[in-house]
Order: sequence, then C-alpha cells, then structure tokens
Amino acid sequence: MTDYLNFTVKENESGVKIKQYLKLNARLSGRLIRGAAKDGRISVNGERVNLIYVLISGDIIRLNVVKKESQNIEPEPIDIDVAFEDNDIIVVNKQPGIVVHPTKNFATGTLANGLLYHFRKNNEDCIVRLVSRLDMDTSGLMLVAKNQFAHMALARDMKEASFQKCYTAVVHGKFTQKKGTIDLPIFRVGEGTVKRIIDERGQKSITHYEVIKEINGDSILSLKLETGRTHQIRVHLSHIGHPVYGDTIYCDQDDSELISRQALHATKLIFPHPRTGELIKLQTKLPMDIEKLIENIKNC
Repeated sequence: MTDYLNFTVKENESGVKIKQYLKLNARLSGRLIRGAAKDGRISVNGERVNLIYVLISGDIIRLNVVKKESQNIEPEPIDIDVAFEDNDIIVVNKQPGIVVHPTKNFATGTLANGLLYHFRKNNEDCIVRLVSRLDMDTSGLMLVAKNQFAHMALARDMKEASFQKCYTAVVHGKFTQKKGTIDLPIFRVGEGTVKRIIDERGQKSITHYEVIKEINGDSILSLKLETGRTHQIRVHLSHIGHPVYGDTIYCDQDDSELISRQALHATKLIFPHPRTGELIKLQTKLPMDIEKLIENIKNC
C-alpha cells in the first residue's frame, strides 16, 4: 500500500467541486479534507488544487494521507505482540497489566510508548491514534490507526454491523438464559473515581452475551459489544449478578488466589480495512493466567 489515496472521476460525477466529491463519494471527513488542502496534499492530474476546483470526467485525484505530526510521548523499547500491521493500521495483542496511554499516574511504560518506539524503529513517521482501548488489566486485541485517514474511516465504520469486538470472560455463577442482551445505561459516579454504575442518567450501553461453557457452577462467556463504554462488560455482568472473576471494582468476592486481574480478554476483532474495505478477521488465544483460572475452577 502507498501513502496516497487515488480516485478517478466518472462521467456521472463530473461538475462538482472537489470538496463535495471527497466528502460524498470518497466518504472523507470535512476535517481531513480541509487539513489536506491546507497542507497541499491534494492534487488533480498531478497539480495542486484548492477545494473549489470543479471536477471533470477522467480527472485523477490524489490525496497524500501522510501528515507531519508529533506527539508528546517518549518512545520506549517495550515488547509488543503484533497481530496485524500494514501502512494504515496496527493490531496488537495487549498483555494484562499495561496501561494503553500515558496518564498522570502512568507517564511512561504504556502501550503508546512502546508503539511509538516500534514506529520509529521501522522509520515510520506516525503517531499513536487509538481506535479501541482496553483497561489496564484487560488483555487482547487492540486496534490502532497510523494516519488520520485510517482513524477517520475506522471510527466511521465502527457503527457498522461488520465491525465486531468480541471478548471472552470467566464469570461467577450459572445463567438461566444461555444467550441474551444487556441493554442498560452506564453512568460515571463522580469525577474522582473510575467506577461506573447502572443509572438512567448514563449513556446507552449494549452488550450481547452467550454462555460457551459451564464449569463447576460458573460460566465462560463470549461477549460482543454494540457500544464501547468504559468498563461496560464488567459493569453489565456485575449488575445482573455474574461479576467477572478477579474484578476488584465490581466483584465482591476475593479471587486473588486464583487470578491477579479481571478474567477478561479481547478475543476477536473483525473490521473493514480503511483503505480496501476488505474484512480483516483476527483472533487470539486465551492467555495463560485465564487458562489456569479455568483449570483451577474445574478442580475446585
């Protein structure tokens, strides 16, 4: 793949301004179009044009997606498990115990620090654009865009049914309904806490679940998110009486002897590639600590 998006104007598309064409036909955001025009990254037939240029049939539009950018994050040599990578995106299999992005309490040692080091080592001049996030102690597949175009396209397509984020969780208790949907609003309790609750003041939140196995009175679930709220799976499952094993915020039981973090793993990721539209399907195995937890529950 190249650093450019190329479009050829068809006969029935002529007579419109390039700004309108890129917005409607190429499905690019107004922000991306304006920025690319300002930087001189849009050309027609090899010549730089402004956004009022009127297209004719056969015009060849070229947009450079590479933009000079910087990020106030220090690159650090952190091991990264890459599940998929090309010029536009990278998917990593995040390990538990690592923060995704620098915060006041975790200024270094984050996944973003490691990603920037990875980019620089490969001579890629891009910044970390998170498309999906995972809690510090949640493991699994995470999607990151390498340029503004890819980030825009993935954020747009995340609303489509073809975009799927699937998780596996080990939870307390057996379900009477082996398959169902939890549609309950999630609300942040206060500015000084990370805890969320079910409350009508909250954002609409939808989680689909299916029991894939029962073990000694507990359950292994497959979950698919329709929305992506902070702690969504953990809050929803706790509210219906099936908290995730090892969850120190939403589970009242002490599972520390069995697992040192919540037993939640982003197992599968399906999404249309931002440039080609091809469906990318990725899947990862459960990490060792969750496999060990399952074995210990079986032997209880």
